[in-house]
Amino acid sequence: MLFNIPQFIDNEDKIVGPLTAKQLGWMFGAGVTMLVFWSLLDTSAFIISVVPVAVIFGALAFYRPHNQSLITFIISSVGFFFRPKMYVWRRMPEIITIKKQDFKKQKTFTGDAKTVNSGKIEEITKLLNRQ
Repeated sequence: MLFNIPQFIDNEDKIVGPLTAKQLGWMFGAGVTMLVFWSLLDTSAFIISVVPVAVIFGALAFYRPHNQSLITFIISSVGFFFRPKMYVWRRMPEIITIKKQDFKKQKTFTGDAKTVNSGKIEEITKLLNRQ
């Protein structure tokens, strides 16, 4: 059986032209806010207050820091500052101090050194080759 596999699951569906549902909602919110300001304020105060509203709602609709929506980014940032943090303790490497030693005081090994001749090497080789 053949099944169609969606390929662009990270992309949101476009509702009106190039706008997604979220972007359309932010634009609708900006329009409602501007309409409320139009009914409450006189013309000069309206123009002054509409510019920040348009910038804020435009950023909320279209700006995507770190490939996530701005509102998600803001909520995550605020949550980061208020949530408790868990710090993981890592042991620091111990600082090794090298002391100057007097080499004359050290004992030297004076025991019997083992001597290996070619006969012993051949004997060991034959033992190893048998296995």
